[in-house]
Amino acid sequence: MSNYFYVAPEQLIKDRAEFAQKGIARGRSIVAAIYDVGVVMVAENPSASLNKISEIYDRIAFAGVGKYNEFDRLREAGIRWADGTGFTYSRGDVDARALANYYAQHVGDMFTEGPKPLEIEILVAQLGNKIRPTKLYRIAYEGTISDEPRFAVLGGDAETIKGRFAASEDELEPLATTLKNAVAALAGPDRVIPPSELEVGLLEDRGSRRTFTRLSDEEVSELLR
Repeated sequence: MSNYFYVAPEQLIKDRAEFAQKGIARGRSIVAAIYDVGVVMVAENPSASLNKISEIYDRIAFAGVGKYNEFDRLREAGIRWADGTGFTYSRGDVDARALANYYAQHVGDMFTEGPKPLEIEILVAQLGNKIRPTKLYRIAYEGTISDEPRFAVLGGDAETIKGRFAASEDELEPLATTLKNAVAALAGPDRVIPPSELEVGLLEDRGSRRTFTRLSDEEVSELLR
């Protein structure tokens, strides 16, 4: 006869939350911020091939921290969802809020019913147009969506970094100023992060349908001067 061990639901949820939080805290952070004409996403990432920031659709980008294989599967699923929605209806119907809800449902189901919670935190960013505003949606490990009005910080020591960045964000600044503030917030007062260890992605109108751009080390160095 099998023995079954009872665990109170409150304790189970607490244990799952602690497990996910520890995994996320081991990752390096990302700062995403709205600047005067777009959105900039800055990750501390020494890898040249394992990207934390990526394009999802015409005006939508994705950023993730935590276990790479877990958030990268979500990135791929988001691209398939966006492509399917755009093909079935129209490209204009692909909306960051709907994508964030799609992610939140999956992440929330894994947290409550999966064999283990996902050790990830993700961001969906949308560049605004005449129909929709510029938005930042942060999805936590348990599936909670946060609508971040000006900027968002994911992973690592998020609260400390958020405090450093908030102190410098009084109004929407140009890209160079916003990037400098984001890098300073990630680095803190006691170290310097070289451009080669930064991954920077932008959402900005450039006269074409696609708005996502990944900056090179040289372009990052020039903006940080």
